[in-house]
Amino acid sequence: MTIVSATRADAAGVIDLIGRVFVEYGWIWDPATEVPDLLRWTPYEPPHGGFFVIRRDDRVVGSAGVDRVDAETAELHRLYLDPQMRGRGLGDALVETILGWCRDHGVKRLVLWSDTRFQHAHRLYRRHGFRQTGERVLPEDVNDTAEYHFERDVISGGCA
Repeated sequence: MTIVSATRADAAGVIDLIGRVFVEYGWIWDPATEVPDLLRWTPYEPPHGGFFVIRRDDRVVGSAGVDRVDAETAELHRLYLDPQMRGRGLGDALVETILGWCRDHGVKRLVLWSDTRFQHAHRLYRRHGFRQTGERVLPEDVNDTAEYHFERDVISGGCA
């Protein structure tokens, strides 16, 4: 399995992947509410952003996206792995792919928001030099979502 650049044509596969994770957590899945960015896809179109997927037998089993927030900052989005694909280093590879995209595009700082219940993901982010810098609760969210904010410096590997 390899990580490849995704296009708008991959959006349905990524949405399906995220839906499978929502089912795993017992959450309500409504793509129009939960992933409007994937339905539009425009945040991930070059040169403003990028999106990457991992496929297994033509099925998307991993994903990660990135888009610019400003001239020096980008945000990591939609890092998901099928449950059976976790623990194989694929999350590490997706984070490194996003960091590579940032370096190639002159981005100095990478930020992200992650559901507080994604404890495995938080360990992954910390392993890659991210530091938790905040928390928020999403108002009127049917899944009672609270998120942690993480950030890191792209060049030095630590937090700016």
